[in-house]
Amino acid sequence: MNSNGLNAVSYLVGTLLDLYITAVMLRILLQWVRADFYNPVCQFLVKVTNPLLVPLRRAVPAFGRLGTAAVILMLALEFFSVWIISRLGSNPLGPAQILVFSVTKLAATLLMTYFFLIIAAVILSWVGAQLRHPVIPLVYQLTEPVLRPVRRLIPPIAGFDLSPIFALIAIRFLLLLLGW
Repeated sequence: MNSNGLNAVSYLVGTLLDLYITAVMLRILLQWVRADFYNPVCQFLVKVTNPLLVPLRRAVPAFGRLGTAAVILMLALEFFSVWIISRLGSNPLGPAQILVFSVTKLAATLLMTYFFLIIAAVILSWVGAQLRHPVIPLVYQLTEPVLRPVRRLIPPIAGFDLSPIFALIAIRFLLLLLGW
């Protein structure tokens, strides 16, 4: 296969696995904030992630509210994704390098997810107050645990909540520390 074909396959495999990993991550986050699992978005995530999670949950016990099986699934899928892309490339990585890159990529995915969720929450606060879409309460539920500590440090000033700005700055700082 030529270079363009390898790039296309690498892109396709990476994108599909990244989408599935993000679905598993969102399921973990929604479970963590105790979202309403009768919400259609939550039901979608449950149906999409159950085929791989249910068998793994039988073998891996959960620790508290953290879905250990889901975390292991994310790490395994990320490891597999990086391994496949590494093998398709010209300079394959070793197992230790793949593991480090996988953990770093998962951390970056989590931070980017929160970055976009906070931007969505800000936009929804301006225009979406009257909308009744099932995603809206989930966005607020997911962003509240991140924004609440920032609000304690920086309370609203003259009715303006600046916590999203400072949370976005902190997330971008962490992404830069990760090298993303």
